[in-house]
This record gives sequence, structure tokens and C-alpha cells, in this order.
Amino acid sequence: MQFRHADAIWLEFPQLRAGALHVETIHADADVEAAIASFGAIAEARLSAAPEGEFPEIQAWRRGFSRMGLKPTQYRSAAEALLRRFRQEHGLPRLHPLIDLCNAISLAFAIPIAVFDTEKIAGDLQVRRAGGHETYLTFGGEIEHPEPNEVIFADSAERAHARRWTNRQSGLSAVRQTTHSVLIIAEALHASAAEDIGRLIETLADALTRHWPAAPKTAMLRLRSPRFEF
Repeated sequence: MQFRHADAIWLEFPQLRAGALHVETIHADADVEAAIASFGAIAEARLSAAPEGEFPEIQAWRRGFSRMGLKPTQYRSAAEALLRRFRQEHGLPRLHPLIDLCNAISLAFAIPIAVFDTEKIAGDLQVRRAGGHETYLTFGGEIEHPEPNEVIFADSAERAHARRWTNRQSGLSAVRQTTHSVLIIAEALHASAAEDIGRLIETLADALTRHWPAAPKTAMLRLRSPRFEF
């Protein structure tokens, strides 16, 4: 399998920096509470100094959403949505140890992290503009079609696994109790994105190795080396 961003995405968003991980032997019995508390404390410290809307990581995604023709306060990146809920509720609901861990790291770095069950992906996965014919399964079980030209994560079967880029993932490839193989993608647009994505991938790889038996395969992605094979 292969993951990549379309060349047109790199050319339109040259400031994009991305990292990818693939890991197997995931299970739902890992105890990640200590790690969640540690990363949550980092987010709490940042939010005590300024609201998430003032973070450069979040501002960069808001500019990116504006370039896509979306109202940035109506459609928020996944990282901003998590930070906003965390600030208001002082915590996040528990879903699955892997998702809970990735959400906590996303809070600490203010960078969106997407997690896909690879067994639900047909062929390769690509971030590209939509044609409008692709299908998207909501968490409620409804089928939607992305807007033409919307940025989506699309597989070889023309199924959208995320809409509005980092705004909303599909219920089709969401991590479940039976998931054991996942693809994890982190993306950022801010000035120090290259350094921060590198640290995030290292942090996440270390956390995964501590809580699950198999070490993840990782990669940093850029226009000259946009593919991640796993």
C-alpha cells in the first residue's frame, strides 16, 4: 500500500510538512493514561497562556481553510476542534487507547493527526482534490459526496476517508476494538512545521513502541519524496 499527497497539493501548499507512521499489532488493552496525562499537561500550559486560536499552528490551518474556500471558524482542523473541546471541558472522552494517545499528542503539538484502519482502505490512499463523485461514510452511517474540488483523503475505490482535508474523518476506516493495523498521518502548515512534525513523529513512534509490541515504520514526506509505502 502507498500513501501520498498529490503533486498539486504540494504545489498549492508549499509550506506543507507531513509525517506518516504504519504500525501493526495494535490492540485495545494498552494502558495509556499516564501518557495522556503528560501530553494533556503540555496542552493545559499552552492554553493557560493563550487560547488555541492564537497558536501559530492553528492560525496556519485557518489560512489554509480560507484558501480552500471554507470559513475557518465553521470548519476547524481536527487539532483546533480537539483543543477547543479540551479547553472547555478540561478533558476528552475515551474512545480507544490508540486514538486517545494520538488525540493527546495532537493537543500537545496543536497539529492534526489522522488515524486510519488500513484494512478498510482499498489500494492506495492519496490527499487530493475531489471530483465530487467519491463516497464518504459518516459515523452515523450515512453516505455523502464531497464537494467538487474539496481536499479529501481518497483511496483507489474512490472512497473518501476524510473530508475538508483535516476537518472530518470517515466512519469507514475509524479505529475499532478489532483494529490491528493503522496508518497515522500528521500534517502542518506553520513556519516551524518541518521541525515540529519531525518531533511529533519521533514522540509518537516512541509512545507507540512503549505501549504496543511492534515498532512503527515512519517517514517524513515532502514534494521530492511524497510517497510512503507500507
